[in-house]
Amino acid sequence: MAEKCWKAKWISDCRFDGSKPNEELLNQHMLVRKILNVPEGVNKAGIDISADDYYKLYINGHFVGQGPAPAYHFHYNYNRFDIMNYLVEGDNVITVHVYYQGLVNRVWNSGDLRQGLIAEVFLNGELSLFTDETWRYTLAEEFCGTKTVGYDTQFLEDIDSRVKLNNWRMLAFDDSQWKKACIQLEDDHELFLQITPPVEVYSIKPDSVKEIGPNHYLIDFGHEVTGQFTMTAQGASGQVVEILCGEEMDESGERVRYEMRCNCDYQEQWTLSGGIDVLEQFDYKALRYVEVIAPKDVVDIESFAFIVRHYPFNEEMSSFSSSDPLLNSIWAICKNGVKYGAQEGFLDCPGREKGQYLGDSTITALSHMYLTGDSRLFKKSLSDFALSANICPGLMAVAPGSFKQEIADFSLQWPLQLLNYYNFSGDIEFLNEMLPVAEGVLNYFKRYERGDGLIENVKGKWNLVDWPANLRDGYDFDLSDVVGDGCHNVINAFYCGAVKTVNEIRRVLGRNQMDDFSKLQNAYIKTFFDSEALLFKDSEISRHHSLHSNAIALYFDLAPSNATKSIVEFLKMKRLSCGVYFAYFLLKGLARFGEYDLIYDLISSDDEHSWGNMVREGASTCFEAWGKDQKWNTSLCHPWASAPISVIIEDLAGVTIAKPGWEEIEFLPHFPKRLNDVELKFSTPKGTIKIESKNGENSIEVPEGVIISSKK
Repeated sequence: MAEKCWKAKWISDCRFDGSKPNEELLNQHMLVRKILNVPEGVNKAGIDISADDYYKLYINGHFVGQGPAPAYHFHYNYNRFDIMNYLVEGDNVITVHVYYQGLVNRVWNSGDLRQGLIAEVFLNGELSLFTDETWRYTLAEEFCGTKTVGYDTQFLEDIDSRVKLNNWRMLAFDDSQWKKACIQLEDDHELFLQITPPVEVYSIKPDSVKEIGPNHYLIDFGHEVTGQFTMTAQGASGQVVEILCGEEMDESGERVRYEMRCNCDYQEQWTLSGGIDVLEQFDYKALRYVEVIAPKDVVDIESFAFIVRHYPFNEEMSSFSSSDPLLNSIWAICKNGVKYGAQEGFLDCPGREKGQYLGDSTITALSHMYLTGDSRLFKKSLSDFALSANICPGLMAVAPGSFKQEIADFSLQWPLQLLNYYNFSGDIEFLNEMLPVAEGVLNYFKRYERGDGLIENVKGKWNLVDWPANLRDGYDFDLSDVVGDGCHNVINAFYCGAVKTVNEIRRVLGRNQMDDFSKLQNAYIKTFFDSEALLFKDSEISRHHSLHSNAIALYFDLAPSNATKSIVEFLKMKRLSCGVYFAYFLLKGLARFGEYDLIYDLISSDDEHSWGNMVREGASTCFEAWGKDQKWNTSLCHPWASAPISVIIEDLAGVTIAKPGWEEIEFLPHFPKRLNDVELKFSTPKGTIKIESKNGENSIEVPEGVIISSKK
């Protein structure tokens, strides 16, 4: 059940009347207005607001906020804003820009004809205004783009300022010709207050602007950013400014690579009105460079700016420096990747897909919590995927989102993420609430169990192992769209790990164990362990030993004790013969057996497969793959590559949570001798922790109320 009773009505564009979707109802921008009278003596004011797919809220022309975070209609988010500072005594105007995209993709739960807005305004705690048929609306006709980019991720925003309504956000604007909003009497959104704050929005100026030809400008913002480019221009009516955006320069080094390798062709046109025009785009992009090609004497160069957006991120909450400049750069690109990839969810990339992938969150959520001390976005991510159990009890790979994708490896990581969240936050109530979802994941996969407890022929979901496919180290099993017949290693390792994790969650909650993990582990060893090579095989009929089959066995501590040495030596030879996603499990598995020098060597190397290679190729945020050309559609901002953040903190710095919620920590640093002058700061729910390591002397500073104990 929804948490509050709304007097407000869900209002919409009258064309959204339940008819079948058609092209006319794609990419629709609706502008909404309402006058609010504020009497004398008001000292407290707030608004609850939501829209489908998305809104931007203004009061008296001032931007207030935007949202909501994408969600399923049966558990839809609304935002709450304090608006007292935007109001004046007397008449005020509330204006909202509502966007309905209409595409089925990983971004929105769209394409379902659920469109519109709901809002309630409270003055001194009393409901004073709410959405109904007296609110007026019209369409923003300047958004005339028809092309999409990515995986139908967004419409390009070609804008015609000749038909733009200027000053519509101001009180004096005449909206008497606008239509009355339609009430959706059968609206089925179930509304819940969003547990995360809205994205942070602010403006930055370019690092540099260079004229590379007559009225042709190259703008560099210095690093990858997410948001909208903006500028001011004045020219004759109908004159066109061309805007090209990209993450990198092309091979000439003189032009922006706007036909991006990640399948986003950021080439847009802005048609001028004849007056002073301001470029206002609605949706966001991931980019570093912008190229502006304009008619003569049209562009105001000083107006070039970028409206950045991301989840609130306090730069002061974390830092890292050491005697290794490369390692410092690797930390920086991972930190930036997490910062700009965390929007209203943990996105796999903020460009091509803009989707929250379950497997990515295993890595990104930990990095984000350490960098910010904020666990709310992780909790929301877990909740989003838990809600996807309404579609499949084995969970979706992307949630929320109208594009339905399922990945078995990712589903089996959800219990692990839940336990990681609990260990960080100490939120035992949420752990208890989510236990049935974790058990539901195991029950879903039990349908694939065979007699010994292992799973085979897991054909209901994609068996990923690693991505891209060319970084699976020759994994010897058919991983076609529908996985081949038989029983293979990695999916069973994740299944064993999920069983082990759910048992641990039940132990924490004082429940009985649900499954016999030791029996399952013995079956795993019997099926996949090669006793001659002392290594794990990829399947029960293969003799191939991939990095993945052995690294994942170490990660979940599934290997016989007599095999760990040979597995470590094998992985030392293999190095990073995997994708950046799977590197997390490799590094953490090595840490379990004390291979800290090897971990540092792998993280700080400049091999072809390395974070150092990203730095060498000019990264400012971590890549989707080790190098730009190592995947056919590499995005250059992909926070699933941020494993060094948590590995440096948990393993090289040796910080272990002894009690959930950081009431007690254990500290035993494992910085290699050749790594000197380490200064590390990261965040916890109790505050920031500072670690210094100089000339073999280690010190730690913790917040008041946190106990340091000796690590065994």
